[in-house]
Amino acid sequence: MPCQIRGAPVLRSAWEVDPLAAFTNQARLTYAGGAVSSNRVSGEITEVLTLAHACVSGTYEPGGRLAWAVSIRNAGDADITDLTVTADLGAVTYGAETLYPLSWRQGSLLCLVDGAVTPLPVGKAGPPLTITGVEVPAGGSTVLVYETDVTEAAPLGDGAQIVNTVSLTGSCVAAPLTAAATAEMDDAPILSIVKALEPAVITGCGQVTYTFTLENAGGAAGEEAAIVVSDVFTPTLAGLTATLDGQVLTADDYAYDEAAGVFATTAGRITVPAAAYRQEEDGTWTVVPGVATLTVTGMI
Repeated sequence: MPCQIRGAPVLRSAWEVDPLAAFTNQARLTYAGGAVSSNRVSGEITEVLTLAHACVSGTYEPGGRLAWAVSIRNAGDADITDLTVTADLGAVTYGAETLYPLSWRQGSLLCLVDGAVTPLPVGKAGPPLTITGVEVPAGGSTVLVYETDVTEAAPLGDGAQIVNTVSLTGSCVAAPLTAAATAEMDDAPILSIVKALEPAVITGCGQVTYTFTLENAGGAAGEEAAIVVSDVFTPTLAGLTATLDGQVLTADDYAYDEAAGVFATTAGRITVPAAAYRQEEDGTWTVVPGVATLTVTGMI
């Protein structure tokens, strides 16, 4: 057992810290003839760091990319080092699983100290994303900028959003600081077009059909006035006819210069329906694009 010297006083203290970072401290003196307690003294730990988080991009689309900024300010008169920033990448619980709507793009991290680019702290993809070795100068600020990809776990549809929360910890942080930033789904049309030719091999002066498949992965229908499908057919087509989703188009619906082979639909004639979104059993989301099909047929 430890060696004790009879009659020698032993001084010890007990700390009690509550969630508000207030504390009390009382000492106790023990000796051979008895024990006595001191008065209690009280104090409060004042946090000199503040944390803010923002989505620079604002909105997201399926499979898109987002930029985020973390701002840390130090109101104290001493540099604070060895801080850790953790981003949960929008983590949500789905059944027994944790899904991450975002994934960190490695190599995208940028660090600015008082506005000047500085050597990078260490980022680990996780998820969650963990950035270690962050420093904030006295009376100054540090900003971390990073990018994420939108994963298949990102919610889709009307009112969908991703809440990405960061936390700040370190030996000089009394209690973890947290800040959340929100990105909402962009419901604008996301259009694509694929062109096909049938048949691919033509004998002599044969008939060909060009098929244009227009897809919309966005949450809103393609604006009628904004959509025009144009092409220059080489060789040119004679006796041209066109259909949209099986309905025959008239001369008011498109323009065609047979001599030059220049074709263009009339603005406002084509609309591509909005996409539908489906959540799968594993919690991921699938885009079911809205589709419009334009066909142009003529003789070569």
